[in-house]
Amino acid sequence: MITLLARTSLLAFVIGTPAAYAQESADPLIIVTGKGLDQTKGDPAYGSVEIDRARLTSEASGRIENILADVAGFQQFRRSDSRSANPSAQGATLRALGGNASSRTLVLLDGVPQADPFFGYIPFSAITPERLSSIRVTRGGGNGAFGAGAVAGTIELNSAGRTDLPDAALSAFYGSGNASELSAGLAADLGAGFVSISGRRDRGDGFYTAPSATRQPTDVRAAYDSWSTGLRAVAPLTDGVELQFRGLLFQDNRTLRFAGADSSSEGQDASIRIVSQGRWQVDALAYIQARNFTNIVISATSFRKTLDQRNTPSTGVGGKIEVRPPVGGDHQLRMGVDARLSEGELFEDVYSGVTGLITARRNAGGNSATFSVFAENDWTLGDLTLTGGIRADRWTITNGFFAERATNGTVVRDDVFADRASWQSSARVGALYTATDGLAFRAAAYTGFRLPTLNELYRPFTVFPVATRANEALNVEKLRGVEAGFDVRPANGVTLGATLFYNRLNDAIANVTIGNNLRQRGNVDAVIAKGIELSSEAQFGAVSVAGSYAFSHSKVRASGIASGLNGLTPAQSPRHAANATVRWTPSADAILSATARYVGAQFEDDLEANILPSALTFDGFAQIPLTRQIALTGRVENILNEQVVTRKVGTSIDLGTPRIFWIGLKFSAR
Repeated sequence: MITLLARTSLLAFVIGTPAAYAQESADPLIIVTGKGLDQTKGDPAYGSVEIDRARLTSEASGRIENILADVAGFQQFRRSDSRSANPSAQGATLRALGGNASSRTLVLLDGVPQADPFFGYIPFSAITPERLSSIRVTRGGGNGAFGAGAVAGTIELNSAGRTDLPDAALSAFYGSGNASELSAGLAADLGAGFVSISGRRDRGDGFYTAPSATRQPTDVRAAYDSWSTGLRAVAPLTDGVELQFRGLLFQDNRTLRFAGADSSSEGQDASIRIVSQGRWQVDALAYIQARNFTNIVISATSFRKTLDQRNTPSTGVGGKIEVRPPVGGDHQLRMGVDARLSEGELFEDVYSGVTGLITARRNAGGNSATFSVFAENDWTLGDLTLTGGIRADRWTITNGFFAERATNGTVVRDDVFADRASWQSSARVGALYTATDGLAFRAAAYTGFRLPTLNELYRPFTVFPVATRANEALNVEKLRGVEAGFDVRPANGVTLGATLFYNRLNDAIANVTIGNNLRQRGNVDAVIAKGIELSSEAQFGAVSVAGSYAFSHSKVRASGIASGLNGLTPAQSPRHAANATVRWTPSADAILSATARYVGAQFEDDLEANILPSALTFDGFAQIPLTRQIALTGRVENILNEQVVTRKVGTSIDLGTPRIFWIGLKFSAR
């Protein structure tokens, strides 16, 4: 385990170095961007959806996961956001390839994977929209420079550059349920580079997740209290070459339904990146992540503590080197290596729901790693661009163990699992044909894979009354997919896109029912998802309209112990999802917008015993400038107070975000 001292020293180094360098740099002719390398000519063949900064800064909830829901087909394991969900359930996926809480979508922030090294969930509460310039979502399997884990797609989050950031920014909001949201940021030029620091604090008494008709005296509001602070610095090394540093500290505390059902997550992340935009383009990246998680489970019958997952430390270390050599005007070659190492373990105490005393103590954990080489080439032939890439990954799962002892010290289990290792190859090919200036056709085929997380391998968990066992023998998930689509611009300011897709996820990891209120993680033969995705954008002067729709028909193919799932729909996989946002911007600082989101019915469980009904919600956002630097802002979430069911087991139901009003002020100085 990397020691706390080493983590702290590295974080201090990456935070301090760029500022010192920038102060030494005095060349005013060198301009830095703070970005990575540009898209290649072949990237559009795989289709993507862009979310711009205007949308990032005008979301009613102010939360990144709800903005990502603008891309129809994006989903977390449950419908709750990061105020009322258990953090370990906040995996991200696309194309109805759900079924468990781990991320099947690779989420990157400035090239750094954001998934928790142990659980695979995304710390959404630590990723604040105002720190970003844009988001690009590419659905479908990825490889090449995307790395392992992108079986459902890739979400690329890009930090705001100097032109996006005011010298000083401050916002303060007050909302329903005694909620508050405070954020502040400072940005300054340092030589030819810049440095920015920002912080945010969110807290609230929350809302009752249990319906009023079934609420118990022990039910409490889903209170939350989280904070994060980030520092980013960019400095030139030479003309066209820049050094980028980023540091992030965060902590998140939540209470879920019952008094004492508290969870927490925290992290200390740092990364260093060198980007060369010269004739030989280079993107070299290294990062470290230190994370922890705690969780207390309360019985829904005795209302006593039954499990205290009191400590789950984990560490992620990795990096990437991508090189784009000058190979000629018709070709664009990218090649490189990447690696990611994860380690973690859990410490938990099991309690009797009757006596409230500890009955057992558990300790489990292990290591996993991927080491990869990749190459991809784009070939432009007039209006036709062909692209193809291949990668080879060496993966390892090592040092796995599970130990359980009674309170008197008696060993109940002391399992040491065999190390595993293998090679996994993946590839993708695509074609983009630009028929006219306003019409392009694209097609792609790809494979990909995802390593099971340490959480899936070694950590059992309970969402009362259902207990789910881990499975140290899980196989790697492997995806094969094809898609075809077009993008058309029928008029100035209007764009439309459509994609047909077929994805098959072999050895998909699911929570398989093996007994009454008992499940175990296991590999089903496959999850097959096929469907269509539509997107549209239009700009009419000061009015813009954007929308998307996804139809996903997903089925499980299963045999053996999981044969009862054959032909069923994967858990937490809606067939229909749609959204639309209308925004009116009469001036630079005045905004009025409304967003509608629809999610179709989906099954809570693998056996289709419990249905979560469809939900249609509406949000509103309004901003009125009071002075050149101050704006009054109002936000409304779930305007019609739609009942959104997020969990259902028998008669036990949890609800999502109700109607919430926000009022606040924004200050910005340049």
